[in-house]
Amino acid sequence: MTKKVEEKIALNAIKNDVKSHILLNQSICAGCKERMCIRVCPAHLYSRNEETGEMVVEYAGCLECGTCLIACTYGSIKWDYPSGEYGVQYRYG
Repeated sequence: MTKKVEEKIALNAIKNDVKSHILLNQSICAGCKERMCIRVCPAHLYSRNEETGEMVVEYAGCLECGTCLIACTYGSIKWDYPSGEYGVQYRYG
């Protein structure tokens, strides 16, 4: 039986830090039309707040793949690995 990517992601354990390891420069995001971060994140963590127009990232489910960092050609994303013993623990794969 082959599992879908979403099913595999659900098996991961994530221990979250109290602060985000992903920071967005909202002034750069405001000028972005492509919103590649929304399209490429395998965990679907990026969204746009409809009321404020600001980009939002929910770091708590981050898979630490770095795809968003590469896809954002404007340089809005400041991304580091979570500190210490925090972050994702892959259980399968």
